[in-house]
Amino acid sequence: MRTAVSDLEVEHYDLTGPTWLPVPGHDPAKKYEFGTLTEFKYRVKGTDKLITVATTRLETMLGDVAVAVHPDDPRYKDYVGKELEHPFCPDRKIVVITDSELVDMNFGTGAVKITPAHDPNDYKCGKRHNLEFINMLEESGKINHVGGEKFAGMMRFDARVAIYNELKKMDLIGEKTPNPMRLGKCSKSNDIIEPFLKPQWYVNCADMAARSVDAVKNNELIIEPPEHKKTWFQWLDNIQDWCISRQLWWGHRIPVYIVTIPGVIDNPDKNNNDHWVVGRTYDEAMENAA
Repeated sequence: MRTAVSDLEVEHYDLTGPTWLPVPGHDPAKKYEFGTLTEFKYRVKGTDKLITVATTRLETMLGDVAVAVHPDDPRYKDYVGKELEHPFCPDRKIVVITDSELVDMNFGTGAVKITPAHDPNDYKCGKRHNLEFINMLEESGKINHVGGEKFAGMMRFDARVAIYNELKKMDLIGEKTPNPMRLGKCSKSNDIIEPFLKPQWYVNCADMAARSVDAVKNNELIIEPPEHKKTWFQWLDNIQDWCISRQLWWGHRIPVYIVTIPGVIDNPDKNNNDHWVVGRTYDEAMENAA
């Protein structure tokens, strides 16, 4: 649907193992495999050494920028700091890093591929280590030009199959094993949710939430039946910023303006906060711009 999706609009399905599913936007005659963990190998640059990682989303390897290992794992002591070769993106720099927060050395191979632009946990890891955020997808779900010539233009799950086959030819594929997992689907389109970095506008809701909690505690607002107070407090005490720019065609206009200064900022960068101003009115926005 090419829009940001609220957590409330995601339906989660528990897969017990390998499961074949149709995916909207893909060939309706095809089904794609989920619920598996696929191992593949990266070669240490300039050597014959290999490091094996495992993933449930093989196609995201096109956006990999690092491999993380646990700092206490003796198996990878000699790998830390080494550069790896990406089999499809030869100019990409991939380095072996240590991260005790992300990596469980007793799970899988103990080495984790890092795709900061397409996974929430990898995103946090990318921030911690100042890694590059590489988007390998178009909004349509197709692989973009960054994902390499072989796969550009393919739908993401067709690319998953193609990448597997190419890695197999290169003798870089490992085992494929059953992996119980939760799969998030959009409640409207039934499409599989895809983490995707895109600039958005947010409202800080902390103050509003605190006032709403106090209103109930002070009996200014009465909730009936009273047992729903627990839900009220649970929701508002854990409030998150509210995304208000979700590219919905029926969405409300947001009072933000892009600034152009002839001869100084002729082509403002829409991804740069400094090139935007906020104002309740046009006049206020002009004041802020000045």
